[in-house]
Amino acid sequence: MKISESFQLSEEQAHALELLRSGENVFLTGGAGSGKSFVVKELTKDLDPKTMPILASTGAAAVLLGGRTFHSFFGLGIMEGGSDATYERASKDGKLLKRLAQVEGCIIDEISMIPGDALMIAEALAQKARNSKLPWGGMRMIAVGDFGQLPPVTKTGQKRDWCFLNPVWKNTGFQVCELKHNQRVQDSEFLDVLAEIRNGRMTQKVADFLNARTKVHDEDVPGTRLFPRREQSENYNQKKLAEITEKEMTFEAIYFGEEKFVTNLKKQSPVPETLRVKKGCRVMFLKNDMQKRWVNGTRGVIVGEEEQHLIVKKDYGREVKVEKMTFSLLDAEGNARASVIQFPLTLAYATTIHKSQGATLDELWCDLSALWEPGHAYVALSRLRDASGLHIVRWNPRSFIVDPLVQNFYQNL
Repeated sequence: MKISESFQLSEEQAHALELLRSGENVFLTGGAGSGKSFVVKELTKDLDPKTMPILASTGAAAVLLGGRTFHSFFGLGIMEGGSDATYERASKDGKLLKRLAQVEGCIIDEISMIPGDALMIAEALAQKARNSKLPWGGMRMIAVGDFGQLPPVTKTGQKRDWCFLNPVWKNTGFQVCELKHNQRVQDSEFLDVLAEIRNGRMTQKVADFLNARTKVHDEDVPGTRLFPRREQSENYNQKKLAEITEKEMTFEAIYFGEEKFVTNLKKQSPVPETLRVKKGCRVMFLKNDMQKRWVNGTRGVIVGEEEQHLIVKKDYGREVKVEKMTFSLLDAEGNARASVIQFPLTLAYATTIHKSQGATLDELWCDLSALWEPGHAYVALSRLRDASGLHIVRWNPRSFIVDPLVQNFYQNL
């Protein structure tokens, strides 16, 4: 282990990093705030992204990571026509087979959102490309994520296609590394409540905890509002911006690249086509800064504009001069096919529960009365460092959903 790591990694994180460097197939898991992303970040410092790429579960996540999606890397597209048709199409793609034959392996981020049939087709393609019946044709696989959080997208009426249910998962022979210590939360009572919610236990202790923090929504109280639907968060952000009497500043994003890729980038990019802000409005950074002045998720207030820069006063920090940055959409080969130049900022009054996954918040307002997905409520509540920053508008026990298959999976790890 490097000397610098000994000051940064906990004992269990250091053990996880050692296992990830061992050459084995590894499933790195753990609850929200356990430091999975931090360990992977340390791992990738020493890896060549061309031979061991990191693959995102969604296009938006890929744009933020500066990486590729699982589906594009394995040539799956939108899997039109089902599993057999997808395999037939992809298996005739010479560039895809060459790519899969040349890599050492890959890291799949947010594995919980990858459907089982996508995993199955991807392995079959890897075996064909590498002319080997070994699991994944001998590719090394690292899967990262928490099945207690967001699930794969499932068509209405169909069972959730969790990838751990597919035979490919077992045949991969993952070494399991579960991070159990929450690096984000120190409050023991809050930790106990989060553990109960993650495991689907609506105990009296959990109910009392939620009731004690339920109150009428007060828009004058600071804190990020989490909504289940995108239009709800967008409407709230625009409503709060309209309340500020300062002059509105608008900044148009600049797109370049092939037309069809630009169209996809507009759908998946985290930055808006037109950024509308005002002096005094709250914003959040969307991308890590190479000079380490901010990270993805840092929040602050716009205090001015200066020579094509915005000046942001960071929460609990200094003022920084923010320049526009480039976000790119990569093709399956890792080449940028479309890019957008825009300030790496978005309004920070509200966001969706989905977009908040991975974020850390100090103060939060949320309505937990009508959620519909497993892990939805857990993701929302586990964003906080401390329960003192939690404000619940309403809650309903039916919103606290855990799939019994996930419970059984973790019990048998």
